[in-house]
Amino acid sequence: MLHQNEVETKYSIREGTSGDTADILEIHHQAFNGRTDVVDLTRDLLVDPSTSPMLSLLAIHDNKPAGHILFSNASIAGFPDNPLLHILAPLAIKPEYQRKQIGGLLIKEGLARLRAMGSKAVFVLGHPSYYPKSGFIPDAGKLGFPAPYPIPAKDADAWMVQFLVEDHSSIPRGKVICAKALDEPQHWRE
Repeated sequence: MLHQNEVETKYSIREGTSGDTADILEIHHQAFNGRTDVVDLTRDLLVDPSTSPMLSLLAIHDNKPAGHILFSNASIAGFPDNPLLHILAPLAIKPEYQRKQIGGLLIKEGLARLRAMGSKAVFVLGHPSYYPKSGFIPDAGKLGFPAPYPIPAKDADAWMVQFLVEDHSSIPRGKVICAKALDEPQHWRE
């Protein structure tokens, strides 16, 4: 297993552009075994104006895309002056690059860039044993942030939050609102 600093020197991270769309979709196609729903969601999020401000990052190895992560804009229902919030979805690593800490590297870089942008918190619906390694707190609903669609009690820990500011008491509590492309019940099942 590579140490974090070895991972950081082997892979570079850069922002994705519209010229990277085919590579990004191919990463998701390979990572999710050809599941068109994830590829379609990724494509839709990349062009959905409601994702803005969005952050799309690519991990590059030997001048080839190895992984991708996307953070889209989010808000809290009923608060017109929402702080800047984001949802992490999706994260994908090509099969030959999996288990090499690239996902963690993309998350770390993404959170640092979001913090610099002024984002206050990031939410994710994902594997409850993976994302806490990057600082996500399981069961964001219990902390006052219900997901856009109900999460079954047995999967509550899969809906997570990471605060990007020390004093998160100024973040209003309430139902999290996601980008339009992500606002479908089928995207909210872990």
